[in-house]
Amino acid sequence: MPISETWLLPDGVADVLPEQAQVIETLRRKALDFLAHRGYQLVYTPFIEYIESLSSLSESNQDLDLVTFKVIDQLSGRLLGVRADMTPQVARIDAHVHPIAGVARYCYAGSVLHTKPQGFNTTRAPLQLGAELFGSNSIDADVEMVDLMLGLLEQAGLADGIHLDLGHVGLFRSMVKLAALDKATEQQLSDLYQRKALPELAEFTRELHFGADFYVLGRYASDLKALQTHLSEEIQNNPAFHEVFEALTETRSAIQQRWPDVQIGIDVVELRSYHYHTGLTYAVYAPNRAAALAQGGRYDGIGKHFGRARPATGFSCDLYALSAGCFEEISVVVAPKGLQRDLQEKIATLRAEGSNVVQLLDQDDLDSVPNATHQLQQSNGHWVVTAI
Repeated sequence: MPISETWLLPDGVADVLPEQAQVIETLRRKALDFLAHRGYQLVYTPFIEYIESLSSLSESNQDLDLVTFKVIDQLSGRLLGVRADMTPQVARIDAHVHPIAGVARYCYAGSVLHTKPQGFNTTRAPLQLGAELFGSNSIDADVEMVDLMLGLLEQAGLADGIHLDLGHVGLFRSMVKLAALDKATEQQLSDLYQRKALPELAEFTRELHFGADFYVLGRYASDLKALQTHLSEEIQNNPAFHEVFEALTETRSAIQQRWPDVQIGIDVVELRSYHYHTGLTYAVYAPNRAAALAQGGRYDGIGKHFGRARPATGFSCDLYALSAGCFEEISVVVAPKGLQRDLQEKIATLRAEGSNVVQLLDQDDLDSVPNATHQLQQSNGHWVVTAI
């Protein structure tokens, strides 16, 4: 390959330059501080593990398995996986490495790697930040997690005009069980719901047991009152369905009380990662952005692969996506060369106050310092900062 082409990066991978890197790092620190103040303990997880350790989700979520890079360990000959999501690693910590009897709260931030971009104009190497709560199956835990997610976006300055979508895989799952559908039919229905293909759904459900109810679920997926009006009494009186319906209604009400200005939408057939999530799902969207700013849900039993199945709920986001289009002008104070005590004390004071100070080297001048905006000069026996 010609030397002129060796600097090119793979598709979906990009450098982050100083003006944006500073924004991302500031956001990361602010987000982790916010999570820490809410009781979420920071953990670091390895970038690469044996594939078995990363399979706690891939057994039930083939999508995750498909986006995981796999390589052979040159030391052991075993198959390794590069993390595509940090949730299974945190589940391993909760189940085996750092087991806690009560409720455990963890947060994390780190790069993950995907074999393919997971959305339009998205990176293959997101900087994933998230939080996980283990050990509680209550509605309060789900509400806390949504509250935490919205609070973090507020801290990032992204709360204006956002829209929260709530769903619950339990409604569809309880109807599938009641109708005794086989796996193939269940998957076809899930696909139709995901595509919002109502004409196809009407045709497909015509001969199904409870077919009219499956159509109603898709037709009125965003209107809980309409669902109550149009679903059959047998479905509504089913204990499993009724319990989930009441939980979704109660959760929406609790979130609306805490965030009265946030628009909350319902989509009971939002079945992304259907085989992975076990309960409430949630995602936050902003105007003029196609992809969710943050998303998550309940995934009880995630630690079973590690010998400790526990209720769990959590969310994650990509810091690169949150900071897209945001740049920060870098201000640099240029100090002259010299070892005078008063000069060195002034430089130290400016740095302690938060200024970026670069001291010239040898024969350097102002032109040798990129982004120089101020200079340190002596005036009337004192060192003063002046704009360039």
